Amino acid sequence: MCLLVGAGYAALLYSKKAPWSKPVNYGLAFLRFALVSLLCWLLLGPVLRSETTTTEAPVVVLAVDDSQSVPLFSPDSAALRRTLAGLDAMTARLREAGYDVAVRTLDTAAPARLAATRFRQPATNLDRLLTDLQTGYEGRNLAAVVLASDGLANEGRPPVFAEFTHPVYALALGDTIPRRDLRVTDLRYNRVAFSGNRFPVEAEIGYDGFTSGAATVLLRENGRVLARQQVKLLPNRRLQRTTFTLTAAAPGKHRYEVLVEQQPGEFTVLNNTRNAYIDIVKGRLRVLLAGAAPHPDLKAMRAALLGNDNFDVTLVLPGLAPLRAEQDYDVAILHQLPSRTDAGRDVLQYVRSRKLPTLYVLGAQSDFGAYNNLGTGLHVSPRGSQTEDVTPAVNPSFSRFTLEPDAVARLRDYPPTAVPAGDARLGSGAEVILYQQAGRTRTTRPLLAVAGPTGQRQATLLTDGSWQWRLQEAATHADRADTYDRLITRLLQLLTQDSRRKRLDVYPTQDAFSTQDDVTFGAETYNAVFERVYGQQISLTLTDEQNRPRSFNFTNRQDGGVLHLGPLPGGLYRYTARATVAGQPQEDRGEVLVQDQQLEATASHADHNTLYQLAQRSGGQLYYPQQLQQLEQRLLQAKFKPVLHTQEEEKNLIDEWWLFALIMALATAEWAIRRYSGSI
Repeated sequence: MCLLVGAGYAALLYSKKAPWSKPVNYGLAFLRFALVSLLCWLLLGPVLRSETTTTEAPVVVLAVDDSQSVPLFSPDSAALRRTLAGLDAMTARLREAGYDVAVRTLDTAAPARLAATRFRQPATNLDRLLTDLQTGYEGRNLAAVVLASDGLANEGRPPVFAEFTHPVYALALGDTIPRRDLRVTDLRYNRVAFSGNRFPVEAEIGYDGFTSGAATVLLRENGRVLARQQVKLLPNRRLQRTTFTLTAAAPGKHRYEVLVEQQPGEFTVLNNTRNAYIDIVKGRLRVLLAGAAPHPDLKAMRAALLGNDNFDVTLVLPGLAPLRAEQDYDVAILHQLPSRTDAGRDVLQYVRSRKLPTLYVLGAQSDFGAYNNLGTGLHVSPRGSQTEDVTPAVNPSFSRFTLEPDAVARLRDYPPTAVPAGDARLGSGAEVILYQQAGRTRTTRPLLAVAGPTGQRQATLLTDGSWQWRLQEAATHADRADTYDRLITRLLQLLTQDSRRKRLDVYPTQDAFSTQDDVTFGAETYNAVFERVYGQQISLTLTDEQNRPRSFNFTNRQDGGVLHLGPLPGGLYRYTARATVAGQPQEDRGEVLVQDQQLEATASHADHNTLYQLAQRSGGQLYYPQQLQQLEQRLLQAKFKPVLHTQEEEKNLIDEWWLFALIMALATAEWAIRRYSGSI
């Protein structure tokens, strides 16, 4: 059809007598025929289809365990380096054979050459290493993983329980023959003790290569020996226990060191010591737990507090458990008080007269008008009795205390609970701990908020269904609701934190850190009327147990940013913070614990059985360093196939630049010939 239109147009235009020769006329007719036919074809919207085929080579990942235990349990360091050099050579040959070879370590930042690997990682999580590889290469041509390790995993789940879609070939490093060794394998103790009370520290002593004799176990603090025990090394045992009983010293954080004295022939003393970190307090925090009526929340919160030795809880219910006004309390939890039924008036008067830090739990029986008059830093305006179902969402900017990553994950699984529908406005200085999340939408409405200066803080929880959170968590985590319990206890500790009206408050964001953690501090500064102020220059001096100081300078920001100190060596640190607020010098002091855990030295030999099981379950095989050439041949003979990826692309032909150029060339040629021949 397009050709007919072009031919008709050319015939109509060039059939009559023209002032040029016939060959020129035929040429002009052809140009007009081609131009019109092409334009008609383009009006039909032709589409150009193209296929692009790419080849993805099979990927082989060399995953190297660069933890401290690998050289520790390798009797010949030169042999270990030869093995790494052999892996480098194997990598080059596999690449020549067409494989895409990637190198990974526990640190993820693998060296350019494996022979330069530095075994410095203080812990081993093989499950995370292998799972991250499977996730990262999902949808790609991951053919196999070669895992070079001693098999000792001290973090994460055992890798033998994971399912992999590719074979794992294990290269067994280290020696499985137990060395002559004494070690402290475990310590059992309560993290909190009360001054003047006696408390036990139970030490578990492991040993290999000893068939008789005795080991001397010391308990020390700051280098001073507090107690000494003798443990018999029986030939038919590998573990012995001994218990030290101590009297709690002055209040504060204390580090007690349990040490097994070195004996001749021990291959390492890294595992001869473990530390117990105990917080000695003056006495329990006395909690007044009062409600307008019996409610599951009261039982859940009481259970959360009684699981911590630092709390003493008194339950008060109108008509059932009356308030004893002669008692003293440190903090109060008021459940649906003030109440619409006017219940618990005596409790409210007691709390106001004593100016107790208080956690208010709002619910269906709450009198919101009376609550708003308390000045808690939160004003709630409900729409009648309407409610909305929400789940908790952590405010990442809140830094007064932090929740562990697994706790944040557990919070996401909490069931929805009812909150008052309406408006909830934060007052000056109020901070949100938990936001309300409706379905998958995180709102800016608070679910749990705290306000007020140090020593007079008030917190508010806008739901009376938190008991469902504890019940759900306990049901799905072996009857343990650790996240809920820690949230309640840390909240009360925050409310009762140092009742002195400090204008500079500097604090560690966790109760204790490990040597792998980034140690972080939060800071608050207040003006003369105890309103929060920001942008203050703060100097922090951190002193370790050898009285060696470290200095840091930072500025407290309105976005709640914390001071990052990075990982620190294990020990008990004391800190002094100084700042000038409104022209007046301010100072704050405290302590922070960094727990040193020698995870890589808790065993006395490599664990090749774990590597064997892992290889068998995944369809791979276990090899030893002297079989490195056989491993290479196995990978080459497997003849992993490349994957072809074909992509089909469609685009309108009218978008092609060359087509526009052709149209312009035809039109220009016809015009130029006509003009040259004496016509336009």
